[in-house]
Amino acid sequence: MHDHNPEAEYSDVLIIGAGISGIGAAYRIRERNPRLSYRILERRSRIGGTWDLFRYPGIRSDSDIFTLSFPWEPWQRQENVADGEHIREYLETTAGKHGIDQHMRFDTFVKSAEWDSETDTWTVHAEQDGSSRIYRSRFLFFGTGYYSYDEPYRPEFPGIERFGGDVVHPQFWPEELDYAGKRVVVIGSGATAISLIPALAQKASQVTMLQRSPTYMMSMPRIDPMVDFIRKMLPSRVSHSVVRFRNAMFHILTYFMFRKAPRFGRRLIRSKTIAALPEGYQVDLHFKPKYDPWDQRMCLVLDHDLFDRISEGRAEVVTGTIDHIDEKGIVLTSGDRVDADVIVTATGLQLQALGGIRILIDGTEVNPTDRFVYKEYLIEDVPNMAWCIGYTNASWTLRADMTAKAFAKLLAYMDVHGYTHAYPHRGDVPIEEKPAFDLQAGYVKRSPHALPKSGTRRPWNVRHNYVLDVIDHRFDRIEESMVFGRAAIREPRPA
Repeated sequence: MHDHNPEAEYSDVLIIGAGISGIGAAYRIRERNPRLSYRILERRSRIGGTWDLFRYPGIRSDSDIFTLSFPWEPWQRQENVADGEHIREYLETTAGKHGIDQHMRFDTFVKSAEWDSETDTWTVHAEQDGSSRIYRSRFLFFGTGYYSYDEPYRPEFPGIERFGGDVVHPQFWPEELDYAGKRVVVIGSGATAISLIPALAQKASQVTMLQRSPTYMMSMPRIDPMVDFIRKMLPSRVSHSVVRFRNAMFHILTYFMFRKAPRFGRRLIRSKTIAALPEGYQVDLHFKPKYDPWDQRMCLVLDHDLFDRISEGRAEVVTGTIDHIDEKGIVLTSGDRVDADVIVTATGLQLQALGGIRILIDGTEVNPTDRFVYKEYLIEDVPNMAWCIGYTNASWTLRADMTAKAFAKLLAYMDVHGYTHAYPHRGDVPIEEKPAFDLQAGYVKRSPHALPKSGTRRPWNVRHNYVLDVIDHRFDRIEESMVFGRAAIREPRPA
């Protein structure tokens, strides 16, 4: 197990993924531990993660950009909700400005990570440009997100192979796809469909959103006058912090209100939807879900764009179940049909833990989905390894930044005390289990055991409550349920 491969490249910390999580971790680790070396391994050819992978028309954030951007690097553009390409540009510019891009290795596909308890080091096996590469480090940080980049969710649609037109999944949008003047059917009514349909409607002759059941949607302006006012009145860094805090609090309070008063929430959303659509539109058929607000993630309509396209007749909503697909389109169980030239299957993601990377401890494979998550960023009995997971009900970065700071604090604590390993240990304390994601969304219900487990009480509870997490992190006791120690063999650190 103990690997002295001279070709292995060493760093104190290896970060896997060069998206929001990885870049944020690099900044916080360097800020708190300037003496530690780090390397970022990125499977793709560019910075961005999700914001490089998804390239479908209309790709944008489904939360405001001020809470999605880093607290330490102000968002400079005017919009409150940003397009995918501008988010990726922001990440690239930020990584360049802070020198983080100098630590990245692109086209590096990590396959496995092996922990050696004799030396307290990780050996990471990767493929780079078709050849094998080995990296060694003391610490691992997984900024790999929560879904599979290779396998989106593709349900079985009988007869889809008979369809005469193009069938595309938004996760792999073909750049050369020509849908101008064509009839496009988008299957699904989640965040992807809601941002895709208004963009497609600009060129397509007709766009149909085909949904099994309605989704909650609320409109938000692309440019917020209050945000503009705050940014004009205050210096850039101060205004960024103020707007970030204001947006986070607004979102948290509205979420809390919808959860505590669901009937009021239902009425509020319904009245706003009725106001946004033509008189007499069948709102209760197409926009009245069976579940309560925030049982599933609420979808963000931007500047009423989806409602406007429906009002103009450029987009329509059909609610029903697919029976089969034939050469010319989709036949519903009701007997109705929706003809199409292009079918877009906006059917969702496949959950995946740690980017599908194999984890071994002293030669024994560990299944992370069998383990509990500790303080939302470490995994039970896995040494020197952090995992970044965002919120289901708020911006990813709100928790990603907390995770990065907590990990950086742990590294500093270990350095001061001379520890070479640390891991959370639950022992034989019985603990009630719940899913790490608390949504009734299809991608969660399909794969309830795809992510590490959450308990129902701290420090093993994955909460989706930003305010409580902020308080917890502020008064964190770093030794709680943790095991610290020193390696049997201390190797000299490479210069």
